[in-house]
Amino acid sequence: MPKLLHVACSPRADSESASGARVFLEAFRKARPDWEVDAMNLWRDPLPDFEGYLLEAKYSRIGGKSFTDSQRDAFAVAERLALRLSLADRVLISTPMWNFGIPYKLKQWLDVIIQPGLTFRFDSVQGYLPLLKDRPTVVILASGSDFVTGMNRGRIDMATPYLREVLRFIGISDISFVPIGPTTGPADPIRAAREAAHRRLTEVAARF
Repeated sequence: MPKLLHVACSPRADSESASGARVFLEAFRKARPDWEVDAMNLWRDPLPDFEGYLLEAKYSRIGGKSFTDSQRDAFAVAERLALRLSLADRVLISTPMWNFGIPYKLKQWLDVIIQPGLTFRFDSVQGYLPLLKDRPTVVILASGSDFVTGMNRGRIDMATPYLREVLRFIGISDISFVPIGPTTGPADPIRAAREAAHRRLTEVAARF
C-alpha cells in the first residue's frame, strides 16, 4: 500500500499549520482512498536527544569504527525514524515558523535522522551524496507575518531556505511550500490568508 508520511510539528492542535494539514489530508484521502497515512507528531512521538551513545555512534561511523552494543542500540532508534521517511511515497510537513526558523522539535528530528550511512554519505571525489530517493513533498509553513504578498513587517523567512536545503541534502528536492500568513494581527488579513492557503492546499492535495 502506498504511504504518505505526515510530520506534524506544532504543539497546538488548533494551530494554523495543523488546520491546514487537516484540509490537505481531507482532500488527499478523497483523491487517494487506497493510501495509508503515517502520522508522526513530533510532540507526542518519542525523539531521542542527540547526545550520549547516539552522538558516539555518529562519530564511530564517520571514523570507520565498529559500534559498541550501546551505540548500536542508540543508532537503531535513528534508523527506525529514518525508515519511516524512506518508506514514504509522499511527505507532508506541517509546521509553524518560530523566531524566523523552525520549531526545535523539527530540528531535533532532522538532526537525528541525518546521519552518515543512513540518509547521506561522503565520497572523497564527489563530496556529500544523498541516500534517499526523491519524493513529492509538501511543506505547510504558518507564520505570524505575511511572506506571500511581502507585507512581512521586516521579518526574514529563514525556515523555507533551510528546509529546502536540508531536505535536498538527503535527496528530497521535489518540494512545494504552502505558506499561511499572517496568523497574527487584524482579523480580515488572517482570514483571507487562511482561506487562500486552504484553497491551494485542497488543489495541491487533489493531484499530489
